[in-house]
Amino acid sequence: MATFKDVIAGEKPVLIDFSAEWCGPCKMMVPILDQVKDELGDDVKIIKIDVDKNQQLASAYDVKGVPTLMIFKDGSLKWRESGVRQATELVELIKSKS
Repeated sequence: MATFKDVIAGEKPVLIDFSAEWCGPCKMMVPILDQVKDELGDDVKIIKIDVDKNQQLASAYDVKGVPTLMIFKDGSLKWRESGVRQATELVELIKSKS
């Protein structure tokens, strides 16, 4: 099984969505992330991480609120923001980090 470090280590940008089942704004991100995936296809990996089930990882990345979105490329953090973001903004961010 791949570790988190393995997942973010690739050349392809990885969009991480730290979220929680009980979080209303997190639920709003689902169709937005689907739009991003539809637009960028295989040019991006999108991974949803439940902070309640992955508390150690959330703590390691200092996730205080959900949703918290992060873009990684080549193993390093390129962008981070908390709150709901629109698909167009995320697509542009991912393209600019590629």
